[in-house]
Amino acid sequence: MLSIYHIPVCPFSQRLEILLSLKGRQKLAEFKLIDITKPRPQWLLDKTQGTTALPVLETEDGSILKESLVIQQYIEDITPDKPVAQADPLQRAIENMLVTLAGPFADAGYSMVLNQDPKHAPEYEKKLLEIYRRINNFLELYATSDEWLFDEFGWAEVVFTPLFMRFWFLEYYDDFSLPVGNEFARVARWQSACTQHPDAQQVTREEIIKLYYDYAQGAGNGRLLPGRTVSSFSFNPPWQSRPWPDKKKYSTKQSDKQLGLI
Repeated sequence: MLSIYHIPVCPFSQRLEILLSLKGRQKLAEFKLIDITKPRPQWLLDKTQGTTALPVLETEDGSILKESLVIQQYIEDITPDKPVAQADPLQRAIENMLVTLAGPFADAGYSMVLNQDPKHAPEYEKKLLEIYRRINNFLELYATSDEWLFDEFGWAEVVFTPLFMRFWFLEYYDDFSLPVGNEFARVARWQSACTQHPDAQQVTREEIIKLYYDYAQGAGNGRLLPGRTVSSFSFNPPWQSRPWPDKKKYSTKQSDKQLGLI
């Protein structure tokens, strides 16, 4: 069995969970949680040669693979009986072109939620909307169905869906939504279809909102904020038992107690 070391609600890990679910091969890999509120354990650093980025895949013979898209391709290659990537070379190239936008898309969204200066909020929103616009134009040019890139939920959808879901934190903390109109209509349909797909339900909106509270306060990857002793990414208490955080990211700084962390 493969071992995948990952962060809870990590979008790059969810890509792998979605892919395995699409293939009906969930038992191919065991997902092992790493607590990012603590230093990486030495046994993991030994496996990764000191790097801390997750997810990391370990094969049965102990080989280590890093980077979610690399791991995603590896899983695709060892499970050829139910391919998710396009077989036609031209269509495969098209979906790979769309995937190249996922990195800038993630950077824009995470930069926006981390921003702590309301004066700069319009700049971050403009950058994110520009990438949404590029995706919309791409889909209008290349998509062969009304919802997906091609005929069904496929490779590009596996890559983008976890990011669409993480950006629920932008709706909540930054009051962000796609403008209504033709300029974003195609990407809006794609985003909605992706987040509702039955093989992409590993996380919920509530879970993301609660765990990413510290991101909305400018502290990513388990870093503690001033005056806080517990990260919102902590395993305990479980997120289900915590209250919904205050949406006012710029004017309110909630305590561990207010967040239900102690």
